[in-house]
Amino acid sequence: MSADGSGANLLEVRGLTKIFGTLKACDGVDLTIRKGEIHALLGENGAGKSTLVKMLFGSLEPHSGEIRWNGQAVKIGSPSVAKKLGIGMVFQHFSLFEALSAAENIALSLADQTPIATIAAKAQALSYSYGLPLDPYSLVGDLSVGERQRIEIIRCLLQNPDLIILDEPTSVLTPQEADRLFETLERLRAEGKSILYISHRLEEVKRLCDAATVMRHGKVVAHTDPRQETAASLARLMVGSEVHAVVRAPVEGIEKAEALLEIRHLSRRPATPFSMPLKDISLAVRAGEVIGIAGVAGNGQGEFFEAVSGEVLQDEADAIRIRGNSAGRLSITSRRMLGAAFVPEERLGHGAAPLMKLSENLFLSRYATDRKVFLGAGGLVKESAVDAATQRIVEEMDVRKSARDPEAAALSGGNLQKFIIGRELDRRPAVMLVNQPTWGVDAGAAAKIRQSLIELARNGSAVLVISQDLDELFEISDAIAVMHNGELSRPLSRAEATFEKIGLLMGGAEPGHVDHDAREPA
Repeated sequence: MSADGSGANLLEVRGLTKIFGTLKACDGVDLTIRKGEIHALLGENGAGKSTLVKMLFGSLEPHSGEIRWNGQAVKIGSPSVAKKLGIGMVFQHFSLFEALSAAENIALSLADQTPIATIAAKAQALSYSYGLPLDPYSLVGDLSVGERQRIEIIRCLLQNPDLIILDEPTSVLTPQEADRLFETLERLRAEGKSILYISHRLEEVKRLCDAATVMRHGKVVAHTDPRQETAASLARLMVGSEVHAVVRAPVEGIEKAEALLEIRHLSRRPATPFSMPLKDISLAVRAGEVIGIAGVAGNGQGEFFEAVSGEVLQDEADAIRIRGNSAGRLSITSRRMLGAAFVPEERLGHGAAPLMKLSENLFLSRYATDRKVFLGAGGLVKESAVDAATQRIVEEMDVRKSARDPEAAALSGGNLQKFIIGRELDRRPAVMLVNQPTWGVDAGAAAKIRQSLIELARNGSAVLVISQDLDELFEISDAIAVMHNGELSRPLSRAEATFEKIGLLMGGAEPGHVDHDAREPA
């Protein structure tokens, strides 16, 4: 142990257990985090990671076990108790009010009545000192996702925590923004702060973390030094078996294939003060190919998804064409009837109704396209057929759950994502649009989802994937376009595209525009 105490144990967890019904979400978990250490917490979706950190942050109470802080046994009954101890957390999904400024959002999390001007000055000084520059008076609704994450981190740092819990912190960042975040975390470690780092990106875990704890089915299965592991060996520890590499066989003659999805000069005015206008977007996705759309969140991807899926109708029917049919004025259901499938970014509340069972969510999305299968005489629901389809999807996608047909909200985020993706893949759609297909999904499940999208395309469907994960896009896409400031760049073939080139386009270093080439619909 050094003279300043770095290297001593900051947090010790012994035998921590949490039970939900008959499910042991955490089963006798042991964890030690030392001062001045970046410690990775790894595991599949449903492994117990979220339950564990919620107990550490006071959002859940353990049934048994002990938490020791600086050598003393403590009971963390609420997040406010955790913050007083010196535990801060930056969640994967941000909790910010878009109509308020950065400083006002930070003020809401502070216990005292500090004047906004004082908070703004402290936040700005802290943000620049850690290389995360932030304008405290900027409206959150005007900021990119990377800038919003800075608010969450600065809000956490202003509480001067000794332990910072980060949940999937790079899932919404460009490669350049992620590098800046890593520099900040390395500086915090040098200052003696400890970080519990949850991520499914194993290469960055190897690069950044000093130690790793791996969970599987609620139990700790390994404590390891990630720098001595490979990404494959870490994935194997998480899953308990080999994770098969995604195979993307090249496809020949795609330029001659039928365009199953055509987007023609799509423009859209901003619906709210914080929306992004779409500017003359044209794209063709052909049978047999996967096209990826990269971009920092907030650059129009959400508005683009709404337009293509039918959540927002277009002025011109020909702005969207599905299998040769004008669809710009058609509803979501009508577009589904043409053979299209859609998976939105937000799974709980958008992709699935939280308090409805999985079978009910399946029926809601497919009652029109599968009437002959799911509806009998007089329009009565064939519950046995719906249940059989639900269980088929659960088995195919390896959805982990605590009951045969639980409510959607009872599943972990990753397992719900697997079900929603599987629900659409099960239809074998001719056109599939997916927004963030593997956000928060473990390595094994991500490989399964990515391979399934490739196979869907290779079997003759047109697949369009919106993702902030460049590794994912390079793994599955035949061509990649970049959305920036409401404009879509020319799709770059895999032979043309590089991480650097795509990353620069994502950051706006080059203007995004549509080149009128053979890929654009007539």
